[in-house]
Amino acid sequence: MLFIGLDLAWTPHNPTGAALVRATGSGGALVGTAVLGSLDTIVDYVLAAAPASTPALVAVDAPLCVPNTTGSRPSERELAAVFAKYHASAHPANRSLPSFRQGARGEQLVTRLLAHGFTHDCAITPGVPVRQVIEVYPHAAMVALFGLPRTLKYKAKPRRTRATRLEAWLRYQVHLAGLGAADPPLVGLEQFVAQDVAALRGRALKDYEDQADAVMCAYIAMFGFRWGGARCRTFGTLAQGYIYTPVPSAM
Repeated sequence: MLFIGLDLAWTPHNPTGAALVRATGSGGALVGTAVLGSLDTIVDYVLAAAPASTPALVAVDAPLCVPNTTGSRPSERELAAVFAKYHASAHPANRSLPSFRQGARGEQLVTRLLAHGFTHDCAITPGVPVRQVIEVYPHAAMVALFGLPRTLKYKAKPRRTRATRLEAWLRYQVHLAGLGAADPPLVGLEQFVAQDVAALRGRALKDYEDQADAVMCAYIAMFGFRWGGARCRTFGTLAQGYIYTPVPSAM
């Protein structure tokens, strides 16, 4: 079983982070990460890792179904009702956004993967090998998996200082390393989390960010494969758009 994480850029001119995790006994091992460009390159990456009939869960951080022309999807409103207090609401997606002028890349990716034997579903059945693509959201997942009171502030935002980001990055790397002792465990992260983020700037830092979030996407897929509905929830529906994520244990 393979778990492939994609931090999919909403527009073609931005890069996409990718991560590949291979199941090993009760957990998984990080095989590697990458920064990808065009949709062709992304599809080629998935198919190279998981050729025909190879079981693989592809977890994508991007809207995979956007039927609404304005506003937000019901899934985003439902998720906000649970995660807004953690600062983990999702960006509203609708077809009038400039990012979707050439179509929703997530929908295009699903169409391409369906042609190669993948299914598209909004939940994961634990322990059942499949070829499936699913939409996930790392920020909400990190709150649930790491027990965070607020999301980690490692992304570039107006008025967010570099010092704030670097402090958040150190915490993010510690939490990623801690997945080696989680259930299910994810090993093989030593080299990735050893990166000195303070030495990275501009494009190099953004590439590392995209790959880190892709690792989280892959772990969400593995976590769903382990626990399913016992510890994960689907917000929204397949027809109207959804988000699949682990949820806090109090829910």
